[in-house]
Amino acid sequence: MSQRSLESLLRPKSIAVIGASNKVGRNGHLMMQNLLKVGFSGPIMPVTPRYQAVCGVLAYADIESLPFAPDLAILCVNAQRNLEIIASLGDKGCRAAIVLSSPNAQSAELKACAQQHNVRLLGPNSLGLLAPWQKINASFSPVPIIPGKLAFISQSAAVSNTILDWAQQREIGFSLFIALGDSLDIDVDDLLDFLARDSKTSAILIYLEHLHDARRFLSAARSASRNKPILVIKSGRSPRAQQLLNSVQGLDVAYDAAIQRAGLLRVQDTHELFSAVETLSHMHPLRGEKILIVSNGAAPAAMSVDELLRRNGKLATLDEDTLTALRSKMPDDVYLQNPIDLRDDATPARYQSAINTLLDSHSYDAVLIIHAPSAAAPATTTAEIVIQTLKQHPRGKRISVLTNWSGEYSSQEARRLFSEAGIPTYRTPEGAVTAFMHMVEYRRNQRQLMETPALPTDLTANTTQAHDLIQQALKEEIYHLDTHEVRSILSSYGLQTLPTWIANDSTEAVHIAEQVGYPVALKLRSPDIPHKSDVQGVMLYLRNAAEVEQAANAIIDRVKHSFPQARIHGLLVQSMANRAGAQELRVLVEQDPVFGPLIMLGEGGGAWNPDHDAAVALPPLNMTLARYLIMQAIKGGKIRSRSPLQPLNIDGLSQLLVQVSDLIVDCPEISRLDIHPVLASAEDFTLLDVSLQLTPFSGLAENRLAIRPYPQHLEEQVILRNGVTCLLRPILPEDEPLLQQFIQKVTKEDLYYRYFSEINEFTHEDLAKMTQIDYDREMAFVAVIQEQGKDAIIGVTRALSDPDNLEGEFAVLVRSDSNGLGLGKTLLGKLIAYSTQHGLERLVGITMPNNQGMIGLAKKLGFQVDLQIEDGIVNLRLPLNNSLPA
Repeated sequence: MSQRSLESLLRPKSIAVIGASNKVGRNGHLMMQNLLKVGFSGPIMPVTPRYQAVCGVLAYADIESLPFAPDLAILCVNAQRNLEIIASLGDKGCRAAIVLSSPNAQSAELKACAQQHNVRLLGPNSLGLLAPWQKINASFSPVPIIPGKLAFISQSAAVSNTILDWAQQREIGFSLFIALGDSLDIDVDDLLDFLARDSKTSAILIYLEHLHDARRFLSAARSASRNKPILVIKSGRSPRAQQLLNSVQGLDVAYDAAIQRAGLLRVQDTHELFSAVETLSHMHPLRGEKILIVSNGAAPAAMSVDELLRRNGKLATLDEDTLTALRSKMPDDVYLQNPIDLRDDATPARYQSAINTLLDSHSYDAVLIIHAPSAAAPATTTAEIVIQTLKQHPRGKRISVLTNWSGEYSSQEARRLFSEAGIPTYRTPEGAVTAFMHMVEYRRNQRQLMETPALPTDLTANTTQAHDLIQQALKEEIYHLDTHEVRSILSSYGLQTLPTWIANDSTEAVHIAEQVGYPVALKLRSPDIPHKSDVQGVMLYLRNAAEVEQAANAIIDRVKHSFPQARIHGLLVQSMANRAGAQELRVLVEQDPVFGPLIMLGEGGGAWNPDHDAAVALPPLNMTLARYLIMQAIKGGKIRSRSPLQPLNIDGLSQLLVQVSDLIVDCPEISRLDIHPVLASAEDFTLLDVSLQLTPFSGLAENRLAIRPYPQHLEEQVILRNGVTCLLRPILPEDEPLLQQFIQKVTKEDLYYRYFSEINEFTHEDLAKMTQIDYDREMAFVAVIQEQGKDAIIGVTRALSDPDNLEGEFAVLVRSDSNGLGLGKTLLGKLIAYSTQHGLERLVGITMPNNQGMIGLAKKLGFQVDLQIEDGIVNLRLPLNNSLPA
């Protein structure tokens, strides 16, 4: 069922109400009233055998009697009739339906029936949808909403009603308001794909309780967030709340990591959501993160600063010219550092003078104007002066402004004036700062989304060796591996563990210690005691045979006394690592039921709660993403600086995290990996204790990952006509510099044929979008050769598929000095083969009539060529049927 069917749901030209009724209080009556009340311009067709007309509109006895197929049908009937009605609607040609109620036992049959009859379903148990621009209220909500540029998607009817009520009071408008219900068919990802292309929508809000398909959600969200801000409020942080919502969820920090990775912004509660709506409705995009605060009292200014610093925000520093200008206009007792305290006797004129002066400055990126109730500066009058000042100053419309008019009764009118003027306003200083930090965090997430990754240095991986070792362990039914057993697997990926030996008793422990040299460490081996600290199962700095023997016997005795049922698999003996000035870290990989493998980073120590003690990321990681994970752990207090003389080597730790990520991505049998601790000391990262859990795996390894990794299996070596060896491979995020060099060597004429316009320069954002692709919905292959000992791109081809994976729009570009080598045909042939295997039904593209080289190549590869003389373009189309054209 296609994305195009969503047009029938969200932009219907005709609506049928199945089960329409004249009885007040019935669903069919309320739905008819709501549809008629808002003035939908298309036909509304009640379907019921009981009445000749419903609410004054001619009714039809059954679906077959309808004069034509409605775009959208709304089911207001007994849920037991859903299956027969969906079948009848499908036979009639209707392509979308809202199912208001349905028993859970019917879900599988209802979904199968809808798929069989090509009907998209919203619901069941959906509140419905509102589309104000189309004057549609296909919902049970009696609250009217006004047209706006915000789209709201909710998985909760109760939250939907709350937001509707709040928005009406604040006069916030919406482009679409959709209550998903159980999301049996249409889900958040479908709507994100639609809303990303919707011209009426400038920002998207999501209330999320659960995800059915993490990969699909992240793919759609990442694509949409490149064009529009998306805010998410996610409920169910605690296991108890998840149980209440009756959904499989997993770790809350995994949602944090996923939302950040996709370039979205998460808000923590409905209060923050309301503030974020206010911000998105009015605020300009931030140029930077430094804020200036102006207040008529020290206390509210202090509260705002406290909140800003608590959230790791940045106060701006005013330049000397601005301070001099302020001193000449302000009384002597005004505090002129940031925050600026205009004093409690500040008049509207003082506000006006200060704001006018500050608007001339470029020392800050946003300004927060605070007003506490004051006899000297009446709330409404001061607001009017501030609005007028911002309106009249040349920079007033370009600067990011937030306001906080505190108080309730005296400030209501002032806040209404700010909303009408398009200036975000908040009831408290903390609320205003929270809103500002939302924008900062969103900006950071977007910059992370667009940042060019760096290639790691000296990264080695012997995947074959690791696979062989893992398969051998599984063959021998060994599912849990300790440090000494996992050493060879880790070394395949450049991860070094401390040499480790097993001793069965104290005598063997002494013998091993004598061989490796003192001091040594002894560690308990027991699958039944996950935390060795529970029995003091780790003894360090043992300096002679007597100490080793005594420690070994003591560990075993403590286990027998405290955990008599526990199995003891001997003791591990290790040389003592140099811990002087080193920092103990922990890297843990766990399986999340929603997002698959998670990589967690925190400090070494005792018991760990991932939600509180770790920063979390989704694999695959590159050096940039690994660095973000480390910085997140440091800023969040998950990792604390231990030694100013020996700071944490962030580059080295980033590389270690990338190696762990590569291991996890390549080896799906690894269900858990715990490195505890990693001893970080300058350039050295030593893995002291490692445990690895194996689980037999079948299927496609990449399918378990929420983000599709680089498809290395698509790499291919070819020989060009000039005898040069060329690597054809998927594009990498790290290719941005190479792509820029490639474009610089393409003639203006060739670029014009490719982009249909003269292009002087590609920005970083342009190049990032070309290289940081989602391999699930877009593929680009580059042709890479060696020039002067370095990689050089000499050709690129790409296909961007529609959300339904039916049609891919393709393009190909060869470096101008590499024409005539057969590279265009080679690249396009590889793209055709991939698109066929990926399930696309057709490839389409356009070129110019003068581009005879492209037209000739297309004909050779079997494309249908259609010259559109009036438009001055040539349409190219290739049906894909699992057999490559000759």
